[in-house]
Amino acid sequence: MSEAYERERQNNSRLEELSSKVSALRGVTVDIYDNARNHEIIDSSNEVFSSMSMSIKNSAGRITRMAGSGNKVAIFKLAAMIVGVVVLLWWIWGFFV
Repeated sequence: MSEAYERERQNNSRLEELSSKVSALRGVTVDIYDNARNHEIIDSSNEVFSSMSMSIKNSAGRITRMAGSGNKVAIFKLAAMIVGVVVLLWWIWGFFV
């Protein structure tokens, strides 16, 4: 009888060890999934910023061509855009200070 009890105790001990290992493995799996999801978000953000950078470069090129044309209306539009951006930045700065 004591031998059966000892084996049952050993089985329970091994079962607890196995359960803790499975829990640790589950935690590692969740961490890997979260890390992979974070990399997807980073890659997506990188694509968005790359696209935004190209849009800004294209817009700056168009503005440069517009200002280089010597057209007074185009120069007035450029000045209005610059003033608008400065006012917008000043207004945003006022929120945070």
